[in-house]
Amino acid sequence: MARRVFFSFHYDRDVRRVVQVRNSWVVRPGGEAQPFYDKAEFEEAKRRTGGIEKWIEEQLKGTSVTVVLFGAETYDREWVRHEIKRSYELGKGLLAIDIHSVKDPQLGTDRQGTNPLSYFTIKQNGRDIPLSNLYGTYDWVRDNGYANMPAWIETAAKAAGR
Repeated sequence: MARRVFFSFHYDRDVRRVVQVRNSWVVRPGGEAQPFYDKAEFEEAKRRTGGIEKWIEEQLKGTSVTVVLFGAETYDREWVRHEIKRSYELGKGLLAIDIHSVKDPQLGTDRQGTNPLSYFTIKQNGRDIPLSNLYGTYDWVRDNGYANMPAWIETAAKAAGR
C-alpha cells in the first residue's frame, strides 16, 4: 500500500541532509511524499492569505504519517512544532529520525540536537508523558534508516490506525 508521508524539518540548516533521507523514501515502490518545497515557495506561502498555517494544512492532507527529521536546532523551530501539533491532532502516525550524522555535502555531520517530539506532553494516568516516549525515535545512520525507514513508517501508520 502506498503511504503518503509528510516530512517536517528545519529547512535552512538541514535541507541537504533531508534531501538524502527523503529521496531514499520516494524512489521505493509505494513511497510517496508531499512535493519538496524550496525556500522561495515557503517565503511565498508567508505572504498568502492564511500564510504558512494554511500551506502546512494543505501539505498534511492525504498523508498518513509525519516524519520529523531533526538535527542540531530543529527542536526550537516554531513551524516544526506546529507541524507536530497538527499531525497529533489529526491522528497521523508520528516518528522522529535524528539526522545529525548524515553528511551534508558542504558541511559534513552536525552536533546532536534534542528530539522535537519531547517538546509536547500528554496526560496519562495523571502524569505528563513526552510524545518522544510514545512515538518511535531512530537515528538515520546508527539504525540504518535507508533499510529500515519503510518499516518505521508502516509501524507508525498502523499504530495510528491508518
